Amino acid sequence: MTKLLNRITGATAMAALAGVVAAAVVLAVAELIGAFFTARATPLFALGSTFIDFTPPWLKDFAIATFGTNDKAALFVGMGLTIAVLACILGVVAYRKWALGVLGVLFMGAVIVGCVVTRSGVSGADAIPSILGTVAGLVVLRRLMVPLWGLHTWPEAPADRDDDARNQGGGTNRRRFFATAGVTAVAAGIAATGGRLLGAARSNVTKARDALTLPAPAKAAAPVPAGVQSPVQGVAPWLTPNNDFYRIDTALSVPEINIDDWELRVHGLVEQELTLTFQDLLDAQLIESHVTLTCVSNPVGGNLAGNAKWLGLPIRDVLARAKPKAGADMVLSKSIDGFSASTPLEVLQDDRDAMLAIGMNGEPLPLEHGYPVRMVVPGLYGFVSATKWVVDLEVTRFADNKAYWTDRGWSERGPIKTMARVDVPKSFAKVPAGKVAVGGTAWAQTRGITKVEIQIDNGDWAEATLSDEASTVTWRQWSYEWDATPGPHYIKVRATDGTGAVQTDKRADPVPDGASGWQSVMVTVQ
Repeated sequence: MTKLLNRITGATAMAALAGVVAAAVVLAVAELIGAFFTARATPLFALGSTFIDFTPPWLKDFAIATFGTNDKAALFVGMGLTIAVLACILGVVAYRKWALGVLGVLFMGAVIVGCVVTRSGVSGADAIPSILGTVAGLVVLRRLMVPLWGLHTWPEAPADRDDDARNQGGGTNRRRFFATAGVTAVAAGIAATGGRLLGAARSNVTKARDALTLPAPAKAAAPVPAGVQSPVQGVAPWLTPNNDFYRIDTALSVPEINIDDWELRVHGLVEQELTLTFQDLLDAQLIESHVTLTCVSNPVGGNLAGNAKWLGLPIRDVLARAKPKAGADMVLSKSIDGFSASTPLEVLQDDRDAMLAIGMNGEPLPLEHGYPVRMVVPGLYGFVSATKWVVDLEVTRFADNKAYWTDRGWSERGPIKTMARVDVPKSFAKVPAGKVAVGGTAWAQTRGITKVEIQIDNGDWAEATLSDEASTVTWRQWSYEWDATPGPHYIKVRATDGTGAVQTDKRADPVPDGASGWQSVMVTVQ
C-alpha cells in the first residue's frame, strides 16, 4: 500500500509539472507569434493590465508604498506564481480527468483572449497569438499525460490512454516524461526569448527616438540660479536625471508609437475640432520650463517626485484654437493605453505653462516617460494631469465624464499639497556627535516654498537655510546644521508655502487626494 501511495504521489507531482510546462508553452508561443502583432496582445501584459484596471485603490496604494517604482516587477512575480499554481492544478486535473483538464485549459485560454481583445488599441486579430498559444499548450499537455497514464498509478486514468505507453514499464514512462518535459521547457524558453528579441528588432521606435532632433524653443527656460542645490551631500540632485525619474503609470507594456502615426484629437465642447500631428508640434512655438512632478501615491517623505526641464507646446495655445464652449470645465485626456485624466480647464488655460511635452532634460521623451508626447501640468498630481502617450483631449464637464482613477474612488481634482522631506540623514542612520548636516527638499508647485523648519525631538522649531529658488513650479532644497548630542533623536520637518500657509501636521493617506503630515526621521547619535 505504501508503495502504491508513493507511486500515486510521484505521478501527481509529475502531472503538476506537466501543467507548468504546458503553461510555459502557452506563454512562449504567444510571445513568439505576438512579435508580429500589437505588443499589448501578449498574455502576460494583457492579464496584468486587466488586473491593474480592476485593482482597488487601497491595493494600488499598498503596492506603490511597498514596492515603489518596482510595483510592476512585483506584479509580474505575483502573476508568475499565480499562473504556476493554477497550472499545477490544471495538470493534476488533466491527469485524473482529461476532459475536465481540457475544459480548464480552454477556459483559461478564453480568459486570456478576453483580456487581450478588451485592451485599448488592440484589434480582434491580436487574439491570434493567445489562441495559438492555448492550442499549443493543449497539445503539449496531452503529450506529457500519455507516459503518466502509462504508469498505472491512478485508478481513474482515462480509458483511451495510449496503449503503447500503458504497455511500457514505469521507468521507461518516467524517462519519457522527463525527456519530453525537459525538451519542451527548453524550447519554450527559446521561443519566449526569440519572440522578445524579434519584437524588439521589428520595432523602429527606439531608433527613431534616438535619431530625433528637437527644435530650439521659442521661449527658453529661465536661467537656473547657481545655488539651487543643497550643500548637504546626499540630498537628491535638483535636476533629476531621466534614468532616475520616478515612473508610476498603468502601462505594463510601454507603448511604442511611431511619430509619423501619432495624432492628437481635440474635440468635445469646442467650436473647432482639431487634429495635431507630431510635425505640427515640431513646427510650433515651443516653450521650455523646469517643472517638478509629484505622484499622488507619494507617501510622507517619499521619493515619487522629480524635477526636469521640459520642452513642449503650451496647451493653452491648443485650446485657444479649439475655442471651448461655455459651460465646459474639464479636459479629459486619454492615453493610447486606455488611461485617462481629468484636468480642470482653467488650469490648462492660465499662465502656468501646462504643455504637451516632447522633450525631457534636453532629449526626446524616454519611451517609458511618454514618448512621443505627454502632458506636463505644474501644480497638479500626475493622476489628474500627467497623461503619458497622450492621443486625445476631450473638452467636457466634470459632471458628464469620469477619469480612470476618479472611477476608482480618487478625487476629481488633485492640487499638490505642501510637503517637506528629509533626505539626509536617512531614517535609522547612525551619526557621530557634534555638527551633523541635515538636508532635504520641499515643494508646493505654483505657490513656492518660503520657509522650512526643523524640530529635534520636541524642541523649538528652528529655521533651515533655503537654497536658491528657480521658480515656484519647482521644488526647493534646504539645509541645517544640527549640534547633535549622543542618544536617539527624532528629526521633524515642515514647510511654509508662498501663500503663508504652513504644511499641515494632520496625517492623511494618499487616497483620495494625496498624503499629508510631517515627516519624522529617527537617528542614533553615537
